Parts: sequence; structure tokens; C-alpha cells
Amino acid sequence: MRYPAFSVPLLASTLILFSLEPFASPKKGEFFGGIETDYPTWFKDSFLDFPEDLTEATSEGKRLVIFFHQDGCPYCNAVVQRNFSQKEITEKAQKNFDLIAINMWGDRPVTHFDGQQYTEKTFAEKLRVQFTPTIIFFDEQGNVALRINGYRSPQRFSLDLDYVAQRKEKEISYRDFIQANLPASKASKTLNTEPFFSKPPFDFSAKVKENKRPFAVFFEQKDCPNCDFLHQKILPDTELLDIIRQFDVVQLDMWSKTPVITPEGEKMTAREWAKKLNVEYAPSILVFNPQGKEIIRTEAFFKVFHTQGILSYVLSEAYKKQPSFQRYLTDYADHFREQGRDVDIWRYADEKVGENQP
Repeated sequence: MRYPAFSVPLLASTLILFSLEPFASPKKGEFFGGIETDYPTWFKDSFLDFPEDLTEATSEGKRLVIFFHQDGCPYCNAVVQRNFSQKEITEKAQKNFDLIAINMWGDRPVTHFDGQQYTEKTFAEKLRVQFTPTIIFFDEQGNVALRINGYRSPQRFSLDLDYVAQRKEKEISYRDFIQANLPASKASKTLNTEPFFSKPPFDFSAKVKENKRPFAVFFEQKDCPNCDFLHQKILPDTELLDIIRQFDVVQLDMWSKTPVITPEGEKMTAREWAKKLNVEYAPSILVFNPQGKEIIRTEAFFKVFHTQGILSYVLSEAYKKQPSFQRYLTDYADHFREQGRDVDIWRYADEKVGENQP
């Protein structure tokens, strides 16, 4: 099983390399939330020779897209069943793009744009694919025009397609395009607050000098339905809160002039820092080690256990030995299942394990 519970329930004492084993082996825990996906027949049937695929797409006035997935991925399934089930999105995708699906653990041979040879899984490693789905849009020269790490809602995904299909990356930054084109919503007109958010001043260089705890930066914005959802359905989870409290956590409005001092000691506004870090989506959670190096970030729709997994990956310092986040999660989920604990990758904070399956 490649697809783990993007994380599993976690106690602080289990973060140190799972060192304590039970005296008896309990019944292996259940695995919930995985779902297989049949990808649309209109996806391109490719020999994975990307220079050739790029030439074909360009000659037809289209752009090449690589869709990284893995078996059992419910977020990949959501793209197919929620996004590509909508006629407007499917017609837009078929008209403007050649989409090619790649299994991030697959062994089929791949030819990169530079002529180098890979397998699907080594190609995924080359492109630093840490989440599925990861959808990468390429321009006519084989450069990345847009990269989507994780699931996006149909409304947002439709705008993503517009941005690349209309070659807008040549005119405007993605974050400015989205801000200008995303329709107004009924979301909260203020930022959501949490008791674990640190108060200003926001001097991240001081945190680096202390070198005590990892820190997480929540880049959010007002009038943001997904930010509201994060605070209402994800963050209230009690075990997730146990993990968060072991971090220094700062919330920043990604469009604000709030003063910050970066881990490198630069003085700038939150807006300027977000732009420098290429933060393009709200909410985005950037997770740094105590030395001020960004290790991993979330920038799409994820449920409780994915969020737990990202934070525990940094808190346990597992990234030092395992650069692949997905491989870490596979081992992580398997360990807890061996201890008799059920794993559910599709649960919200107010749901029990196995209660609401895709």
C-alpha cells in the first residue's frame, strides 16, 4: 500500500522514532479513506517522451500538463469526480491542454525535456513531488507555467486553467490574477484567531537565534472560505492541537503591511515576504525547522491527518533521514496500524475514524 493516512493520530511521546513497542502484537488497525480512481479517457495516452509530447501540444495550440497521482489517493479522486465532472471545466481542459497522468511510484520509462531518462518515480523525485495530486503546467519551452500541489476546489481550479490557457503568466503574477478574479464570497471579513497564534512583533530571526522550537507560519487572508474551513473543520482536532502546541505559530495576512523580520534578518512587510516566498494560495502553512529553513508547506485543501503529518514530519525531524514525505507517511501509517490503531485519511475534526468515507 503506497497511499498512507496522510497522517495518523499522534501522541507527543510517539514522535521520537516510534521507540516503544508493545509487549503483545494487537490486531492490525484498519485503513480508511483510500479510493481508487478511473482517469478520464480523454487524458493523453503518452509514451512519456515529453519533448515529443510538448511539440505535439504546441503544434495544436495547447499546453502540456503532467498529472502526478498515486493509487488510492482520495484527493486525486476529488479532482476527477468533483472538478472534471463539471462540463465547463472538462471542455476548457480538453480544448487547451494535453493532460498526461503519471503514477509517482510507477516504473514506466520517462524522457525529460532535456533528454534525460527516468522512471515515473525517479521523475517525480526529480520534480520534488511531495503530494498527490501534483499538477504541473508547462509552457512552450518546457518551463513551468503553474504548479498545483494538492486539491483545488472546482471554482479555483477553473481559474487555474484560465491563467495558463490564456498565457497570463507572461502578464501578471498568479497571486495577483487570483485576487483580481476570484469572486466575492460569504466568508468571514476578518482573520480567524486561535489561542496558539503568537503576538507581534514577528521577529523570526530571533526564533532562529533561540534555536529551540520549529515554527509554522499561517499565511491567510480575509474573505477566504478555505481559511474559515481550516479553522472550523481541521484545527479543532485535539491530537492536531497537541502537535501545534509544540511549534511557535504565527498567523499573517498575506496582503498586509504587518512588519516582519525574516529568518535571515530582513525587515519587510508580510505582503512582501509572502511574495518572496511565492505564497500564492490562502491558507498556506509554511513549516520551518528551528534553524529557519522551510522544510515543507501546505497550499491546498487537506483534511486533519494530512495536516498532522506535515507538522509531525518536521517536529520529529524525520525529514533529515527521509526526504520523501509520502514515503515517511507510508511508514508512519503502517507503524500505527501495527499497534492496532485505525488510520483514516478522510476525516474532519468533528468526525470519528471510519465515519465518513469517500
